[in-house]
Amino acid sequence: MFELKKYVSVQSLEQGHDLLMQDKNNVILGGLLWMKMGKKTYHTGIDLSGLGLNKIVENDESIDIGCMTSLRQAETSPLLHKWFGSLFSNALGHIVGIQFRNCATIGGSVYSRFGFSDVLTALMIPDTHIHLYHGGIVPLSEFLLMPRKKDILVKVCIKKQAWETCYQSQRLSATDFPILCVAAGRCNEQWRLSLGARPDKARQAQISAGLLSRHPDDAQINSACDAVVKELSFGNDLRGSKAYREILAKILVKRGVQAICR
Repeated sequence: MFELKKYVSVQSLEQGHDLLMQDKNNVILGGLLWMKMGKKTYHTGIDLSGLGLNKIVENDESIDIGCMTSLRQAETSPLLHKWFGSLFSNALGHIVGIQFRNCATIGGSVYSRFGFSDVLTALMIPDTHIHLYHGGIVPLSEFLLMPRKKDILVKVCIKKQAWETCYQSQRLSATDFPILCVAAGRCNEQWRLSLGARPDKARQAQISAGLLSRHPDDAQINSACDAVVKELSFGNDLRGSKAYREILAKILVKRGVQAICR
């Protein structure tokens, strides 16, 4: 269990950011589900829960998900389902259990940039931007490559476009970490493929997706599946080997594309 010397429920993002920068051992408190598994001692724990950042809001051009929004809220959101189909319900529904998803936050899941993240894999399909308090607004793909610096992730902004989507994953058990996860999406003539738990962070397979027409035939789908394992890197860990993940990638990409085309 971690230890806090001081706890502060901040009244503004400015206060939270100022506190965060005062000491290298100050930390933003999200759902605390990963922090509690460690044994580190922090100086000040900064709680953002009083700032109203636990909402999913529809704007003219985007859907904004506040950093304190729980995974369960995103999983069951009618607004996200309206624009992105079952993408988020399928991606988030296998994460541990409902009690866990009621506590885990979108902000913590994205900011941590875990390689096994179902959240990041799903968010790579629509046009997603990350709003940082100090760093401003950056595309998710760029954020994943940025060096880790102290900042506050305020919200996740998703462009309002109607995507046909499919989310696939392979796990040793229903609520385990994924061995590999694949999200596929089609918007008008454009396809996107996103692969996570490779076991590296989620990444788009842009070249492979570019091989697909709006209504791809079997040859195009097979070409895209073959291209995925050449375009992206795969590795070994306790859950699976590189070779196994490459086999899974072809299968899950094919299933995802075919499901959208039905």
